[in-house]
Amino acid sequence: MSESTASSDTVLLRGGEVHSPADPFATAMVVERGQIAWVGSEGAADAFVEGVDEVIDLDGALVTPAFTDAHVHTTSTGLALTGLDLSDAPSREAALALVREFAAARPDDRVLLGHGWDASRWPGGRPPTRAELDEATDGRPLYLSRIDVHSAVVTTALLDLVPGGTGFADGPLTRDAHHSVRATALGAVAPAQRTEAQRAALAHAASLGIGSVHECAGPDISSEDDFTGLLRLAAEEPGPRVVGYWAERNVEKARALGAVGAAGDLFVDGALGSHTACLHEPYADADHTGTAYLDADAVAAHVVACTEAGLQAGFHAIGDAAMTAVVEGVRAAAEKTGLARVRAARHRVEHAEMLTPDTIAALAELGLTASVQPAFDALWGGEDGMYAQRLGERRARTLNPFAALLRAGVPLAFGSDSPVTPLDPWGTIRAAAFHRTPEHRVSVRAAFTAHTRGGWRAVGRDDAGVLVPGAPADYAVWRTDELVVQAPDDRVARWSTDPRSGTPGLPDLSPGTDLPVCLRTVVGGRTVFVRPGE
Repeated sequence: MSESTASSDTVLLRGGEVHSPADPFATAMVVERGQIAWVGSEGAADAFVEGVDEVIDLDGALVTPAFTDAHVHTTSTGLALTGLDLSDAPSREAALALVREFAAARPDDRVLLGHGWDASRWPGGRPPTRAELDEATDGRPLYLSRIDVHSAVVTTALLDLVPGGTGFADGPLTRDAHHSVRATALGAVAPAQRTEAQRAALAHAASLGIGSVHECAGPDISSEDDFTGLLRLAAEEPGPRVVGYWAERNVEKARALGAVGAAGDLFVDGALGSHTACLHEPYADADHTGTAYLDADAVAAHVVACTEAGLQAGFHAIGDAAMTAVVEGVRAAAEKTGLARVRAARHRVEHAEMLTPDTIAALAELGLTASVQPAFDALWGGEDGMYAQRLGERRARTLNPFAALLRAGVPLAFGSDSPVTPLDPWGTIRAAAFHRTPEHRVSVRAAFTAHTRGGWRAVGRDDAGVLVPGAPADYAVWRTDELVVQAPDDRVARWSTDPRSGTPGLPDLSPGTDLPVCLRTVVGGRTVFVRPGE
């Protein structure tokens, strides 16, 4: 884990609302040597004034644990922030116009990079052709990843740079073809540009109250230099902590690179939007069942190797057939190494979207953490969304069953998969609490826990992600409306501010309400973001 050095200053925060299970009515907090030293009442805070280096008047603001985003691609996020973003393009024609403008504005880029197109939301449903992109860029190399980052459209000039670059189909590239062109495109990014993209992504995360990110890197996603450079940057400069995962079945390589696991986006399958998620039954809009990259035997071998090496294993699995391969493989590994050792290792599954009661029960039995992205449902769920297009309404309604996972005792860690969906922690919590399928909704409190403490637990830390004495001083300060406590007998509709509940309040995230605004983010007692003017 890469992290900035903790601050040695002692700080008193007072005059606000502190979200702490140690004292549900706390209005003040003391931070000392990078840890939470005390939480309590405003009156009791007077005893600390003489012994602190700084007093921060919260002026009624809310203090919470900083968020952990449990699935991020940091460099790609930064490149999307500084590059061409097509996520709001309403049509193919609008996307091509944005490509033309971007190419004209970036004459010195060796390769033009863009992200976020989604033809399933465009009239006609067709992505740009290679000829259209060649014309829009005036023949320059261009790489445009689809919103799920499992396929891309490119120009002829980029294919000319790919070693052995012949025989590519005219259309979205998937599987090995996509991996080849992505490696070529990202390989053309200069080291200085890459570092600036990483800085931009981490600064943006800090501005949203995110104190930790789990970087999901790997040879098919980024590069070793990208990964080690990010870990080094996070260790040397103030900002969010970076926990690194390297998605390769070479366990010693992952350890040598500084990863906490040979995990993350180690692909068992692809993605639904690109028709590469691996299914038991064919897609509703295609006559195949997607792509399988790893089978149960390969999963088992990797879990055994990681368990014996003391590293986390983890897999990208979205389709129901991919999830079956994961649970069968992990169960086989448990039979060889012992269930207790497998559970203690806290291996992970990223995404885990298409689940059955049997696979949910297996996740709980095997102690697997489900690292999930609620914003996927907000973006692609519903009767007319991409999920329904790909799977039909019946199967689409089964996706992302967060409530069933919690009922079964499966540990949850929330993330964004940025740049697939934006870094947006409160929006992520809202998406889980107001899931498009009502039976999959969870309480705001449960979602908040999954996006704070859940991320720490996913990396083996049970002492963090909560504001109690002795915990790391990773917190955020928020401007928000009145705090509420969700009624225990209802998931979303009725709200209570009854202080007798003894439960710390959280913002009202009902649809249509304003999300909290981050005023300050602190990591290890060190301030890494302050909103201008505050």
